[in-house]
Amino acid sequence: MQLNVSGHHVEVTASLREYVESKIEKTARHFDLVSDIHCILTVEKLRHKAEATIQLNGGTIYADATEEDMYAAIDSLVDKLERRVRKHKEKLVDHHARDIEKARYA
Repeated sequence: MQLNVSGHHVEVTASLREYVESKIEKTARHFDLVSDIHCILTVEKLRHKAEATIQLNGGTIYADATEEDMYAAIDSLVDKLERRVRKHKEKLVDHHARDIEKARYA
């Protein structure tokens, strides 16, 4: 997994980069086929925005979050990414085959 963190109108410090890496690493654990993550941190007046694009084996997931604090925006972004990655993973599993097996043995 390759993580790329960049900033628009904000300098990405070492502590900010480590915070993003530690949070997004938890999301990558849910799905083994994550190949590339690109995270962009933006500051516009009083709005702090964090957005990320995850390249998966079989698709792309995008999420963004806007808060008054950059760390809060990153936390919100990670929550959204986790939900979307879980949803994508569930779509890959065929639940109908399991229902057919249950009906056959019932």
